[in-house]
Amino acid sequence: MYKYVLKRLLWVIPILLGVSLIVFAIMHYSPGDPATLILGESATPQAIAQLRSEMGLDQPFLIQYFKYIGNALLKFDLGRSFVNNRPVITEIMTRFPNTMKLAGYSIVLAAVVGIPLGVLAARKPYSAVDNGTMFVSLLGVSMPTFWQGLLLIIVFSLQLKWFPSTGFESWQQMVLPVITLASSSIGSIARITRSSMLDVMGQDFIRTAHAKGVSQRGVIYVHTLRNALLPVVTVIGLQFGALLGGAVLTETVFSINGLGTLMVNAIRQRDLIVVQGGVLFIAFIFTIVNLSVDILYGYIDPRIRSQYK
Repeated sequence: MYKYVLKRLLWVIPILLGVSLIVFAIMHYSPGDPATLILGESATPQAIAQLRSEMGLDQPFLIQYFKYIGNALLKFDLGRSFVNNRPVITEIMTRFPNTMKLAGYSIVLAAVVGIPLGVLAARKPYSAVDNGTMFVSLLGVSMPTFWQGLLLIIVFSLQLKWFPSTGFESWQQMVLPVITLASSSIGSIARITRSSMLDVMGQDFIRTAHAKGVSQRGVIYVHTLRNALLPVVTVIGLQFGALLGGAVLTETVFSINGLGTLMVNAIRQRDLIVVQGGVLFIAFIFTIVNLSVDILYGYIDPRIRSQYK
């Protein structure tokens, strides 16, 4: 198993290098000049040229990229903000805990609600319960995050006054943004759980379990659900990575001081170095999450674990 983990860890390096190159190229060739942004439109061409030289912006693209990636890998230095001159890694680590909590609570809620909904739908396929569950799941997947967040604020904050509409310090402030971010994942997890459960229910070993007199509950939760978990775990891992990126809209709607808000403000201010560092950091976290899911496969399915003994 350790060889598999080592192989997956080594794959992280080329993936991050590819992501960093793409992001750096996009930021490099995007309209706008950081030196002009810092000095203002009234700055003289000589002053702008001098600042570009000091920042290394007058160097060829590949030289800039290799300097950037070298500092990132060897010194964990993602550069300094063009707006406030603070280290980008400091800006990210200051705000990332809120984003991590938002995505973490959301994926836990999505799994706790989505898996039982999928199991419930699979136990009575094509019934009213199944159709109702799948309709709710489809509704959650289809609603835009920003629209749902605004709707929840209007109903539960402005009219009923049950929960605050901004902030992320107390549990009351966390309720609306977590529900908003988790709703689409609940639908996705419920649908894949139902589909996977129905596939496993048609297998021979399930019929054998029924023939041996195993209770319906035992067949569902011991035999069927465990063997149906692999695609569900895959979806949960992918959804968690998507939630980290999708938190941008939720943080903006609920005024949460997180990584998403940092990147939105950086885009508005043309602070490209912050956007670049934020995207690279999220890509790193997403890669680690996928690695964790792959390792978890071996503990869920003995067939996969046996391949690496």
